[in-house]
Amino acid sequence: MSILLEIKNLSVAVGEKLILRDLDLKIPVGETHVLMGQNGTGKSTLASAIMGSPAYTVTNGEILFEGEKIIEESPDKRAKRGIFLSFQNPEEVPGITLENFLRTAKGAVADEKPRLMQFKKDIRAQMEQLGIGEAYAGRELNVGFSGGEKKKSEILQLLMLNPKLAILDEADSGLDVDAIKVVSEGVNRFRNEGNSLLIITHNPKLLEDIKVDRVHVLSGKKIGFEGGAELIGQIAESGFAVLEGK
Repeated sequence: MSILLEIKNLSVAVGEKLILRDLDLKIPVGETHVLMGQNGTGKSTLASAIMGSPAYTVTNGEILFEGEKIIEESPDKRAKRGIFLSFQNPEEVPGITLENFLRTAKGAVADEKPRLMQFKKDIRAQMEQLGIGEAYAGRELNVGFSGGEKKKSEILQLLMLNPKLAILDEADSGLDVDAIKVVSEGVNRFRNEGNSLLIITHNPKLLEDIKVDRVHVLSGKKIGFEGGAELIGQIAESGFAVLEGK
């Protein structure tokens, strides 16, 4: 089984505060993994460290993508390798439409801007599948978007950019049932044998219609518990305390 992402003994700090210590994680190609944990355990920190956010300092360990070390690489280089990160609270970008943003992003990742007519055809096909009206593409990126619209926008970005590894950080945060369904459907459309997902979530509802291969639970600054999809149901029913005796 080919390993897409491998993290070894990773320690991450913000300023003087250590958030993660000696964390290990492996995600094979073609698998969907879920990262759970109580608030403040470092789930978003791990996602940001994988993407190379300058706000976080890696004090120890390695991050390997397709077997190559990427610790020293900038976020844009990691994106070109095929890593995608959705944010809990996407930034508003006035003056840039969603369509123009996506075409530019796709060109930056591929080092070649996609042909306009083919791109328009592709984005409209994806929007139709997600139940998004055509006018949506002409709106300024995230400006005035509801929480659900922002998440639809990120799922659209995911499908258009088609990365090798998608990290979805609290993709269900603040969403109603219908919006959660759009996210889960988008995830299922993205997933195939050649890519992988790391889904960070508190909400088992998001995972009901998604095939999960492995669950990791952050505890004590590292992965404290691991298991199959059955862990999701146990945590949903009894909380994280159910794992303490394992």
